[in-house]
Amino acid sequence: MSAPPRFRLGLIQMRCATDAEANLRTATAGIREAAARGARLVCLPELFRTRYFCQAEDAAAFDLAEPVPGPTTDALGRLARELAIVVVGSVFERRAAGVHHNTAVVLDADGALRGLYRKMHIPDDPLYYEKYYFTPGDTGFPAFDTAVGRVAALVCWDQWYPEGARLAALAGANVLLYPTAIGWHPSEKAEHGETQLAAWQTVQRAHAIANGVYVAAVNRVGHEGAADGGLEFWGASFVCDPFGVVLAEASRAAEEVVVVDCDLARQEDVRRSWPFLRDRRIDAYGGITKRLLDDG
Repeated sequence: MSAPPRFRLGLIQMRCATDAEANLRTATAGIREAAARGARLVCLPELFRTRYFCQAEDAAAFDLAEPVPGPTTDALGRLARELAIVVVGSVFERRAAGVHHNTAVVLDADGALRGLYRKMHIPDDPLYYEKYYFTPGDTGFPAFDTAVGRVAALVCWDQWYPEGARLAALAGANVLLYPTAIGWHPSEKAEHGETQLAAWQTVQRAHAIANGVYVAAVNRVGHEGAADGGLEFWGASFVCDPFGVVLAEASRAAEEVVVVDCDLARQEDVRRSWPFLRDRRIDAYGGITKRLLDDG
């Protein structure tokens, strides 16, 4: 499948309500707006159909999960086919009894489920108790051929790991998409908020530079959880080009549809001038598969 030399990419930064159908309507409206503005590839935030339930360990939350294919992929597939665009969504996947994944799905412009990616890196931090809910992924870091070329979708905590970005780029992805649900603990925001957000953006810009790919991260906004605690999702969805230049960035508090142009000629130019993939010493990287390089 040949990729168009230029296409528009859309990100749907949204608030998530307690009602799954309301969230689907919000996402659908955002996708339609992005398509009307020329986007041919549109990405939704992580677990967009629900509030971020991982703030607590609650067995009842497993009732929110669904199979893939299932209701969410069916709805997004119909919309992708109607609008002739590629849609990347996020699903709390029920794979089997007791086996659940945090899964990104790629719906092609004909509505077909082109592939899925199961979140590989699973966090366990205060109010991010994802190890309780999600089995670590077993897909590796694939890239999928779509109507806009080859894309890869990783998920949130994967953003911090250069290995995942590199492997997706080596699989041929021109665009790395990161559906995300990340925010501040409100009590920490004043002291640490700016440095946390800056680190989050910086590490992803570095993935773009090191691999010569477009990188797009799409987050939710709004406060969820206890009024005197919970999480404040910081938005700031952004797209950067293959040399890490930020092309567009959303606000930190408002719902927003971000649309930018991606030009594969830019990727070609950057990779010719900065041939990091060419100069890799793949013969010397065996230690990367070890937890630590011990003296013994």
